[in-house]
Amino acid sequence: MECHCQKGMHIFEDHFIPEIINPESGEVLPYGELGELVFTPATKEAMPLIRYRTRDLTRLHAEPCECGRTLVRMEKCVGRSDDMLIIRGVNVFPSQVESVLLEMSETRPHYLLVVDRENNLDTLEIRVEIEEQFFSDEVKELEGLRKRIKANIASTLGISATIRLVEPGTIERSMGKAQRVIDNRRRL
Repeated sequence: MECHCQKGMHIFEDHFIPEIINPESGEVLPYGELGELVFTPATKEAMPLIRYRTRDLTRLHAEPCECGRTLVRMEKCVGRSDDMLIIRGVNVFPSQVESVLLEMSETRPHYLLVVDRENNLDTLEIRVEIEEQFFSDEVKELEGLRKRIKANIASTLGISATIRLVEPGTIERSMGKAQRVIDNRRRL
């Protein structure tokens, strides 16, 4: 639960043992480090779970809260370890790209991340659908929009990406979970 101080969710350690691990190696990380949240229920009977991996990426803090509680606190989740991409040493989550696009009136929430490797350097191309009324023959307007998206993405992600504007309806839709990433590095 989160208290009135809004400094993270208090985890009831008499019922759950929380840990943060490196999602790749499984190594336990110290408090304050970003990693995957793992829970071991301490009071569950019959079928206990040992080190249940949530796939949620967050941080734990052990210092007492301003409210006076001394329970470990968990920050808001920043993403999922199964959605995370590492591009040039930076953790990138598709949800970060989506949040940037949702803030812009000219774009639709349909996008595709294409990750590649050129000359041993990771590259990121983001294909973005734009709203019908903004898709025009005016190269100057489209270039201005592309530059704004590029700047907003760089500010949020901390890395540069190539932005490719595409017509509405050109990015494939799916009935289940949308395909947001094509990682060509795995094919090399």
